[in-house]
Amino acid sequence: MARNIQTVIIGGGQAGLSLSYYLTQAGHDHLVLESAAGAGEAWRQRWDSFTLVTPNWTTRLPGMEYNGPDPDGFLPRAEILAMFERYAQPLPVMYGVRATSVQRTETGYRIECETITYEAANVVIATGTYQSPKIPALSADLPPDIFQVHSGQYRTSSALPEGAVLVIGSGQSGCQIAEELCQHGRKVYLSVGSTGRAPRRYRGQDTFWWLVKCGFFDQISDTLPSPKARFAGNPQLSGASGGHSLNLHQFARDGVTLLGRVQGAQDGRVLFAGNLKEMLTKVDELEANLLKMIDDYIEKEGLYAPKEDLLRLRDGYATETITELNLHTANISTIIWAMGYTWDFSLVKLPVFDTDGYPVQVRGVTQYPGLYFLGLHWLHTRKSALLLGVGEDAAYIARHIATPHELTYPTA
Repeated sequence: MARNIQTVIIGGGQAGLSLSYYLTQAGHDHLVLESAAGAGEAWRQRWDSFTLVTPNWTTRLPGMEYNGPDPDGFLPRAEILAMFERYAQPLPVMYGVRATSVQRTETGYRIECETITYEAANVVIATGTYQSPKIPALSADLPPDIFQVHSGQYRTSSALPEGAVLVIGSGQSGCQIAEELCQHGRKVYLSVGSTGRAPRRYRGQDTFWWLVKCGFFDQISDTLPSPKARFAGNPQLSGASGGHSLNLHQFARDGVTLLGRVQGAQDGRVLFAGNLKEMLTKVDELEANLLKMIDDYIEKEGLYAPKEDLLRLRDGYATETITELNLHTANISTIIWAMGYTWDFSLVKLPVFDTDGYPVQVRGVTQYPGLYFLGLHWLHTRKSALLLGVGEDAAYIARHIATPHELTYPTA
């Protein structure tokens, strides 16, 4: 027999918990279903030395904004998890419950779980976009003695087999892991994509401070050049060791071998595109555009911030273009797939997705009354999936659940 409840939130990460906070404050009958054993599972899937990339002051969960002694610091993994455990403690969260199906009924929605069924007037999908590690099919063509691991399962250099490491993917995770491996004495090969770079600090402030001030994170999804633009990676940056910049040219200077995009694998060899220089140019251009935006904002507002010329490195352009790498000859024992994740909303049995599998919605509100999405990249703005902005979208959804007749639903 199904259990009746007004609202079911699927996912107990920062999005689901933020919404639960607002609904709890309003006295609204609801329940959060989390398949993991604890809160903040996405943060648990990070390496041991992981820290936030965003400064602590950008942690703005509703009811739990950061007010500690180090606002400009970067919380380490253990403190992030402890923060989520405290945040979830007073909320109605059920752990170890995996939702398998959401279907529409005459009165609302039927949520099937592995051990229980719920009937609800509203259901909010707050599972995020990090459900399935992205590992290409070519991984099956690699020699069986090569240890392969996704960045979400990497923990520390000492846990890997001896030998060199090939990291495929140069987003935040790939670059931070490559840097750590290099610092631990590993020979590192890094397959580079077009993810951009941002300096840790610029003109006297953390770059995030400037970007918040100039409205960068308030950009709404409707202004993107195309729907696929929402899937771009986050700029290369690190919060480790007090926070610092990441630079592929510095990597080359430190001995990391830079490679183009991975294209295939055969006979113990990995094949790469000869586009390394093109990728480096795109990375450099993004930083230049970012700095110009900050400079323009400072000039427009008449702010006092001494000009700063960042050190311009170009070491990567001088490196050899390698299109084929023999894993055994290069002594590579490990490949780390740092290509991000894919989402999986297959539990929702309704035609509510576009050709990319992304929900059709307006700020999380779908064409089906009572069905919502929350915590996705570019759900509404650039910060919708960040600790900085997820609470704003959660507040919007909470109001919509309370007064749905006052707002309009989008059309697919």
